[in-house]
Amino acid sequence: MRYAVLVLALPVAVRAQTSPTPSPPDTSAKVTFGGFVDGYYAWDFGRPASFDRSFAGGTLFTTQPARHNEFNVNLAFIEAKLDGPRVRGRLALQAGTSVQSNYSAEPTNGSVSGPSLARHLQEAYAGVKLGNSVWVDGGILYSHMGMEGWVSRDNPTYTRSLVADYSPYYQSGVRVTWTASPKLTAQLDVVNGWQNIAENNSGKGAGIRLDLTPNSATTLSYYNFFSDEAGNRLRTFNGVGTRITSGRLTLLGELDVGTQSNSSIEGGTASWYGLTAIARTQVTSTIALSGRIERYDDENQVIIATGMREDGTPNGALRANGVSVGLDVVPQPRVLWRTELRGFANSSGIFPDGKTGAPQKRDAFIVSSLAVTFQ
Repeated sequence: MRYAVLVLALPVAVRAQTSPTPSPPDTSAKVTFGGFVDGYYAWDFGRPASFDRSFAGGTLFTTQPARHNEFNVNLAFIEAKLDGPRVRGRLALQAGTSVQSNYSAEPTNGSVSGPSLARHLQEAYAGVKLGNSVWVDGGILYSHMGMEGWVSRDNPTYTRSLVADYSPYYQSGVRVTWTASPKLTAQLDVVNGWQNIAENNSGKGAGIRLDLTPNSATTLSYYNFFSDEAGNRLRTFNGVGTRITSGRLTLLGELDVGTQSNSSIEGGTASWYGLTAIARTQVTSTIALSGRIERYDDENQVIIATGMREDGTPNGALRANGVSVGLDVVPQPRVLWRTELRGFANSSGIFPDGKTGAPQKRDAFIVSSLAVTFQ
């Protein structure tokens, strides 16, 4: 009987000895948490009756500040980031008036898509490293286009330029990033389309970005995008930009040009362009000054449709020049107080006037923001 027990127990012992040892956890991958709150008050000299700034014909011309004569939150988000040698990811949830305005055109196609959820997902992606210099990420991502980011603290001016507001801030799809050398990074993105998470047609969009850093102070960038938009209409988009930091001075420049096939105009192709030039100087360790000039021209209203006036006549196109000056104060390392005065002049009346109700050729506003970073 004793031998029988030993015989029966032997396979169990053998299995216990030969079963694979669980791999130890990858302790080199770190998870960090953070957050950001940007509260503001803005005064628009046009005094829009609805308190929505620069809103005409159903279109909001700028994503921030979105409200007039109102204390509100421009952007607030919380995030969790995973960083490791072979794996990475980020999940960030957001809210704010800039979110409401920027995601207002997010399409709804079917019963389980649309902005009600999408607007609250700033980023939600997972990535894995292939080889020594290639990453593949998939999910909801920041856009690969432009020189200004979505979060106000990361830009040289508080409000974003028109050329930034009218190119995508986010996209949904897959990106491949290749660090070709310490000075050159290349990126390929295949996404659902031009700033949309929910799909609105059977086509997809694709684009590349190249960032060259010839030295520690200079970044030169090129980016493009090609997609099927607005019902089998080919959209092309190309942009170049540079960012230079020299001592206390930061310079940023950007030029974007786009086209879209359109049978309703002569030649069959509509086009638009935008440009901006920004300078920011650090006056003291806690005070900085900024200035900007810009131009945006969408004569054929491909990107921004200005809508109709109250009498039923169409508004003119957005063909505007802009200028701004800003003051930044950092009273504490995690606190940023920014004040900016900004004005626009358009070729025709598109900016609403709360007094007369008639669209005006000019618009100006002043905004003050207090932001805190949690990390």
